[in-house]
Amino acid sequence: MENYLLSKKSRELIEDYVPQGEILDELVCFFSIFSDYTRIKMVSALAISEMCVSDLSKVLKLNQTTVSHQLRLLKNLNAVKTKRQGKIVFYSLRNDALNDVLLKGVEFLGY
Repeated sequence: MENYLLSKKSRELIEDYVPQGEILDELVCFFSIFSDYTRIKMVSALAISEMCVSDLSKVLKLNQTTVSHQLRLLKNLNAVKTKRQGKIVFYSLRNDALNDVLLKGVEFLGY
């Protein structure tokens, strides 16, 4: 038997609270959205308005290929959704929760 200074109740709460398995895997993927400068900028911009690749690359002053690549990653992570109008594809955040997490990060940093 292992000796703990922590109470049994606290240990049990921690065991129940700490993510495991599939949930942990999905959380790691979710937070990877915020591990890249370009993706953070794109999430911020898409929180304001849906945009096509061309507009997003111009407003953020980024290479269109870079934007396309990062949008593909964001789509694979279910962070963005698409809407086609003719030949143009518009991207938007899947829901406001993504921007909420970003804003919480800014708040955490004290800005």
